[in-house]
Amino acid sequence: MRFFKERFNKNTVQGKMFRLLLQMFIPIVGILLIIFAMILTRNIMYESVSGNIVKASGFNQNFKDDIDLQMYLYVSGSNDELPWDDVSSAKALAEELLKNTTNPDSRKAMNNVLTLCDNLSTYMTKIEQTRSYDERMKQLETNIYGITSLIEDYIYSYLYYEAGEMARIQRQLDFWMTIEMAFIVLVMVIITPTVLRRAVRLSRSITDPIVEMNTRVEEIGGGDLTAHTPVETDDVSLSLLSTGIEDMADKLNKQIELNRQEQIKLRDIELSLIQAQINPHFLYNTLDAIVWLIEIGKNDQAEQMVTSLSSYFRSFLSDGRDIVTIGEEKEHIKSYLEIQQVRYRDIMEYEINIDPDIEQNKLPKMTLQPLVENAIYHGLKPKRGKGKIIVTGKAVDNSIILKVSDTGLGMSEEELLDLKARVLNEDTTSFGLTSAYKRLKLLYGDECSFDIESTPGESTSIKMSIPRKAEIDDETIL
Repeated sequence: MRFFKERFNKNTVQGKMFRLLLQMFIPIVGILLIIFAMILTRNIMYESVSGNIVKASGFNQNFKDDIDLQMYLYVSGSNDELPWDDVSSAKALAEELLKNTTNPDSRKAMNNVLTLCDNLSTYMTKIEQTRSYDERMKQLETNIYGITSLIEDYIYSYLYYEAGEMARIQRQLDFWMTIEMAFIVLVMVIITPTVLRRAVRLSRSITDPIVEMNTRVEEIGGGDLTAHTPVETDDVSLSLLSTGIEDMADKLNKQIELNRQEQIKLRDIELSLIQAQINPHFLYNTLDAIVWLIEIGKNDQAEQMVTSLSSYFRSFLSDGRDIVTIGEEKEHIKSYLEIQQVRYRDIMEYEINIDPDIEQNKLPKMTLQPLVENAIYHGLKPKRGKGKIIVTGKAVDNSIILKVSDTGLGMSEEELLDLKARVLNEDTTSFGLTSAYKRLKLLYGDECSFDIESTPGESTSIKMSIPRKAEIDDETIL
């Protein structure tokens, strides 16, 4: 009941479409039924007449010659058998044709054939009973030859009448087909304009509100979130949709304003976090090292260190951007390592091998520095002797693999598991690694991976896998 109620509701798109389809479907079904009935009737009538003609055509074309010859041989004594089977076959064929024939002339011809077959049988019996040769020959020539000739003539007459009947049926069917086609054309002439008018009205009642709503959605996409009057339409669904769009725009406007206020707060918090990442001791120690180099006359090295420090902070600030290219991140850690190598020249070497093909791909800034800093302070410094930091980057399929390794002190299995747990649980006691991991998860979700491997007394490596993307929305990680 609900199904039919929805289909016949004139205030819904479904109802309008359903009623329009019915207006088109019913006449078409009626026309198809008429055509089907016409074809079926024609086939039945044709099948009946053509079947009779085919059966009549099966009549022995040499019936007269065969009967006459067999009767002559019998009369002359050359054959002892009469052609009863041939006469019976001709009679059976005539009875079958008479049963399936409706044309009066054709029926009359078949009745004559049946009568002549009976007469032929009677004269054949009479000849059989006659002993005189001359009398037999007389009956043969007078009766038998004449009857077989008549039978053959009536069979041919039957074929002629049935062919005429088929032509009559064809003319009759052609006449009725003309009438029916004229009727179909008349119906289509009446129905088509009506259906087209209704279709145009239906189309406009649907498309006009949709066009207005599409324009409204484009306005919303362009930033116009002020409340508008819903589109006027008699369709319940479209009216609800338009009202919903305006409600959504209003709620979106309120939410955007709320988000804007939150973003201001988050920006302040983020600025504080970024500033907190700058280790004052790193700056102080670097400046002290520059002064020391100047005092001992190593001005070239001091100049190089100042240049590296300038490059470090320039890339650190990155014009306020949160997303930088891998090439920019490479320059940042290079400046950082150049500075640290001056301070720890007796214990540290470094190597940066990042594939140029991935340098234009992007990632959050300050992703690699916390890893490098961790390698220096927790890998190389506690170890006696010189160590090396190796930074690598390459593309593997649709991912980018970044790795920071050190030949430092390494960690025991318990220490490694504890560090992994703190990073994955975003424990602030490992601020640098946790910050890098958190920013990657916010940006890439499950598409990224972060793994730490370590061998006690030998090495530690931190490997990250991120999707290979050339463009990343800078607002994503806010």
